[in-house]
Amino acid sequence: MNEITPVNSGQTEVDSTGTLPHNVEAEQQLLGAILTNNDIYDRIASIINPQHFYEPVHARIYEIAASRIAKNNLASPVTLKAFLEDDEGLKELGGPAYLVRLAGAAISGFAARDYAQMIYDLAIRRKLIDLGQEISDKAATVDISSEPREQIVEAEQKLYELAEQGQTESGFQSFLSAVTDAVNVANAAYQRDGGLAGLSTGLVDMDKKLGGLHRSDLLILAGRPSMGKTALATNIAFNIAKAYQKGTRHDGTEGAVNGGVVGFYSLEMSSEQLAARILSEASEVPSEQIRRGDMSEEEFRRFVDAAKELEACPLYIDDTPALPISQLAARARRLKRTHGLDVLFIDYLQLVRPATAKDSRVNEVSEITQGLKAIAKELEIPVVALSQLSRQVENREDKRPQLSDLRESGSIEQDADVVMFVYREEYYKEREKPGDHELEKMAAWQTEMDHLHGKAEIVVGKQRHGPIGHVELSFEGQFTRFGNLIKPWQQQDEDSF
Repeated sequence: MNEITPVNSGQTEVDSTGTLPHNVEAEQQLLGAILTNNDIYDRIASIINPQHFYEPVHARIYEIAASRIAKNNLASPVTLKAFLEDDEGLKELGGPAYLVRLAGAAISGFAARDYAQMIYDLAIRRKLIDLGQEISDKAATVDISSEPREQIVEAEQKLYELAEQGQTESGFQSFLSAVTDAVNVANAAYQRDGGLAGLSTGLVDMDKKLGGLHRSDLLILAGRPSMGKTALATNIAFNIAKAYQKGTRHDGTEGAVNGGVVGFYSLEMSSEQLAARILSEASEVPSEQIRRGDMSEEEFRRFVDAAKELEACPLYIDDTPALPISQLAARARRLKRTHGLDVLFIDYLQLVRPATAKDSRVNEVSEITQGLKAIAKELEIPVVALSQLSRQVENREDKRPQLSDLRESGSIEQDADVVMFVYREEYYKEREKPGDHELEKMAAWQTEMDHLHGKAEIVVGKQRHGPIGHVELSFEGQFTRFGNLIKPWQQQDEDSF
């Protein structure tokens, strides 16, 4: 086998002269393997790009070879010679003869993927060093226009972008592997007595419709103001956290066997306000009385007992306003690493900032929804994001929401696995109250109000895994609490006991 003279000594860490980590021999061996056998390119194309090569000449050789192979043309020392004859960098290494030496010293194909991964890892290390130097330089420069807090946000965004680049595609998997995953999910549901494949919301009819909250799913919970989006989200979050039990799962791993650890991003309300809502639901003391401190001794005792019970619930609240999607993802990863994480709530989607400013709001929302879906898949948890609806709902006779009512609906509708709408007809009917002198209308209105009182509807507008439709729930406004609605025939059964 021909010996190849290294361009630079192989190096995997920064030395005393400040040389960046690289391994030129690995680049030479990989390029030689590709020029000898073009099929190797398909194995490593998802791992590295031309910019991952340390030596610029190697980057140009790889780019031209990749371009030819993509067009089903041969990439060999002979075919590449015409494209690189005038390359100054190649001339310094001996001209086209260097391509022949690369091919002559090529490794066997089985190690190509390992070399590609090494080249990629060293490229990421170089980028991290560059980023660290950039952060250090900015921090050392005292500039009134660049606040330290802004520098931290910018650094986190750049690290997030670097992390996103590092996620190589898993590629194709065999049907056997996919079938095994599907059987495991079905087995988990069967072990729960034919119950749920996902996390239980604590609301029986909603669980029946959705099959629980599935891992890796992005669920959108939308509604107009005052419909109770946040109330429903906090109710479900509290139900999951309250039911949390740790143990050994069916697959042998340690984790939540019931309920789960909940992360809640409250971008609109403070953590104190959110906690007051949850305490109102748990203690059955109206939230306005909690705010005013207007409680009887019995109510206050219930309130304190509920607070003690909630101390043990694994419910973590982050009320930092206007979080960029990059920070939101980083904090979710940190929570999963430190305390565990089984479901994530975001209240609400339109208050999340994109990692970088876009030319239109639609593109910004698209980046946010794609980012939330990426978090769901990466952490293997359901992500429930609340969303506002456009005002066009108010202009219709039937104010029941539709998919087209979602603000910047295209990307939200496309990226979400489930889209649900909270709808309380009682809210709108209340605003149609006739004058006191219209006795007949008042009587009819009162009858309708009695029928609608304490009821809410969840409209499932999209669901990848199941049917669309609607779910009826009870709603107690004074406690901001949704619950299971007892049907008339169930009421008769209860009365018979």
